[in-house]
Amino acid sequence: MRHYSGVLPQVKIVVTGATGFLGSHLLRALHGEGHELTILKRNASSTERIGDFLQDVVSYDLDTGSLEEIFRSKGTYDAIIHTATCYGRGREPASAIQAVNVDFPLRLLEAGAMAGVDTFFNADTSLPADMSFYALSKHHFKEWGKIFAGKRMIRFVNVKLEYFYGVGDDGTKFVSSVIRGCLNNLPELALTAGEQQRDFIHVDDVSSVYLLLLRKAAEIDANFQEYQVGSGEPVRVRDLVEMIHDFSSSKTVLNFGAVPYRKNEVMVSRADISALADLGWSCGMSLSDGIRKTIEQERDQMFPYKENNQ
Repeated sequence: MRHYSGVLPQVKIVVTGATGFLGSHLLRALHGEGHELTILKRNASSTERIGDFLQDVVSYDLDTGSLEEIFRSKGTYDAIIHTATCYGRGREPASAIQAVNVDFPLRLLEAGAMAGVDTFFNADTSLPADMSFYALSKHHFKEWGKIFAGKRMIRFVNVKLEYFYGVGDDGTKFVSSVIRGCLNNLPELALTAGEQQRDFIHVDDVSSVYLLLLRKAAEIDANFQEYQVGSGEPVRVRDLVEMIHDFSSSKTVLNFGAVPYRKNEVMVSRADISALADLGWSCGMSLSDGIRKTIEQERDQMFPYKENNQ
């Protein structure tokens, strides 16, 4: 990747997971900066999140073509941004999680390195490896990235994400499920005691990190780089839930303590954002502003005709 200062000139980027929550927000931000974008997806993937500008990107279905052919047919890319993942929330077996979170990105990393791609940006998790099959698989792939970087085959930038949220996220994820439950005034939400502290960051701020790293990664003399991404200010889960309940004017009963903590529950998770701060980044949206924005957008999507029918 060329060295950049100020506004990033147009670069050629491959994005995985572009039809998902994080990937679609990031793709939209990259599109807004005018980059030449190629997405890798499955044939059955819904493109609803990116349908309004899908005609401006090149799209490849992984079901029908090889990774090597994609790189051969389009020439050299500057970067790969890998956000596709399997969380295991659909009770996928460990082998399926391994296939999506290790086997596929390893083939992508290898194909990119062979094709002369400069930088591979990996979306990682802050969860400890022993938390779940998902967390373990993310840890394993990062180790592969370290080896490739150590052999100077490709620059590997590991983006270690705390809990990111925003409108349109999967309804099985915690913040989205609480927001939608409160907006629907469910009779009750069964919750843990909520004493665990989490570092919540709006997806727009996560996108801004990637844009910054695209500008800055090549200026750092290290083939393996890692950045923790969050607000840097953890809050109690209970406080977040009560904030959502208050901002949504919900009548739902919050039953704290009804659900036990998970085995190996992390009680405090906080991003050390000093490395990003050294690059000039700061979190642009407070938690309260981000939650208000998400609630308003979710309400508009859930009840689009409510105001007109009142």
